[in-house]
Amino acid sequence: MTLRKIAAVLAALSVGAVLAGCGAASNDAGARPVSAGEGVTKYPLTVENCGKKVTYGATPRRVVTMNQAAAEILIHLGVGGRIVGTGYEIDQIPPEIAGEYQKIPKLSAHGQEIKHEALLQAQPDFAYASFASFFTPAQSGERDVLHGLGVPTYLTEFDCVYHQSVAGARFELLFDEYRNLARIFDVPAAGNKLIAEQQAVINSGLETAKGIKAAKDPLTVMWFYSTFGGKPWAAGTGGLPQHVSEMVGVKNVFDDASTKWPEVSWDSVAARDPDVIVIADLTRGEPGDTAKEKIDLLKKDPLTSKLEAVANDRFVIIPGRYMDPSYGSAYAVPALAKGLVELVQRGLR
Repeated sequence: MTLRKIAAVLAALSVGAVLAGCGAASNDAGARPVSAGEGVTKYPLTVENCGKKVTYGATPRRVVTMNQAAAEILIHLGVGGRIVGTGYEIDQIPPEIAGEYQKIPKLSAHGQEIKHEALLQAQPDFAYASFASFFTPAQSGERDVLHGLGVPTYLTEFDCVYHQSVAGARFELLFDEYRNLARIFDVPAAGNKLIAEQQAVINSGLETAKGIKAAKDPLTVMWFYSTFGGKPWAAGTGGLPQHVSEMVGVKNVFDDASTKWPEVSWDSVAARDPDVIVIADLTRGEPGDTAKEKIDLLKKDPLTSKLEAVANDRFVIIPGRYMDPSYGSAYAVPALAKGLVELVQRGLR
């Protein structure tokens, strides 16, 4: 066994505070209600996930979710009581799950990733993430290393390779994720129920989208997620924002990008001159994360302030988590449709 593995095993066996100031709640799963399985899944269960065959020896009881979106999905599957730690919170917690979410120990500071040592100190038997960047040596550790330590993992198929465009990035891929997680946790009925609920949300949004009627067809949109070093990150192709654009009947101005979240230039934004800018409202604390900061930036910049979308306040503001593969993704459909209908009613043509 390597020194690194020895150190990791010792860390896994340690008990104590996870991170100073980042969560005083107990890591004992027995301190919170833990749902029982349905007795349907047969273990050991092997699932192919992001090109890896991962075996789960039993239903997980001590779960670490690497980020907010992962925690929200498990809470909605009814297994939130099994989460002994979470991290990377980027947005406001939906009121309907806020009480349960706030009971989960936080293994990292707000908007920060969980580190390898903190993950192992929580003594998990399962780790789940929505972004490949969490499963790296600099963060929580590589998946194969965690598997070797007896911690099976699951990574969303939307991000097997960080930021890479995903063929078939549709809601059905997210629903497959729900099905797989429901099998892993032995709650298949809860998975089917969640999928039905999410499909109903999508259908309501598509019904609203019928009210988008404009002389210019189709309307063009830019999905504005964040800024880094003064440059914007916008939705490209191979992600759910692109799929939602197609469903609603609008054109994503960066649908020719090589990745699903390209870093673009303000010159390219101006050149593509979107009719509407869809803005992610984030609360993780990074500069320029909130919708207000983004709008202020657009209005003050000499170049973007001249765009008709900016000058005429053609913004659709949605929670940042709606743009990520998450429980909130389904709500991007009605949110975008409603915002566009309101803009059309204001005279957008």
